[in-house]
Amino acid sequence: MKRRIIHIDREKCNGCGLCAAACHEGAIAMVDGRAKLMRDDYCDGLGDCLPHCPTGAITFEEREAVPYDRAAVEAHLEKQGKKPAASGCPGSRVKVQLPGGCPGSRVRVMAPAAAGCPGTRTGRMEPAQAAGPVVRTSRLAQWPAQIKLVPVNAPFFAGAKLLIAADCTAYAYANMHEEFMKDHITLIGCPKLDAVDYSEKLTAILRENDIRSITLTRMEVPCCGGLEHALVRALQASGKVIPWQVVTISTDGRILDRR
Repeated sequence: MKRRIIHIDREKCNGCGLCAAACHEGAIAMVDGRAKLMRDDYCDGLGDCLPHCPTGAITFEEREAVPYDRAAVEAHLEKQGKKPAASGCPGSRVKVQLPGGCPGSRVRVMAPAAAGCPGTRTGRMEPAQAAGPVVRTSRLAQWPAQIKLVPVNAPFFAGAKLLIAADCTAYAYANMHEEFMKDHITLIGCPKLDAVDYSEKLTAILRENDIRSITLTRMEVPCCGGLEHALVRALQASGKVIPWQVVTISTDGRILDRR
């Protein structure tokens, strides 16, 4: 059968071993100092290993491969004295937790309990009305949120309205969750603190997913221009026409410009 599965570029691999540690199915191992996909039927195609790779050596590809075999994975892990990662939808706020990876970068989608375990769509449970101070609800719809950590093919990108936010905007603008994050997939970053070029990652996200619209929130400070420039380059490189806007926020928390 033809299905999505990871591909490891051994020329790009630096041998750090982070992907092998993140793969709870045991599909990846270190061979001769480089990461290698050991068996196709161990790979579930979810890509929790992707955000751990510091060199971009791991990508998705569509090719002929045997189906993912959960029983074979469990038997393999049992031989190694390990237990397969549990998944499910516990609690009133559903977290779709894909197995594998560091908890800080493991993919999660937040959705209301009534919806069960969602696939690619997200939602939000409103807080119950009660006496006393109003408790605001977080509008973050997914995890991870950092541009550097999010997998390019994460399921929550399907049909998403994307918010790309400079780190400081959430602290400067009081109504960030309700006005910008609500009903959006949020990606955050700081071009001054992160020693990476966001344009390559953003290009891949735009090119490989059905993104409906993009809002970028940035601070008025000059260094935030790097985030805007990365988005412009990504839009050009993706070859897609996607509606987008830039909102500039002042250091004292006012919206200065929308364009």
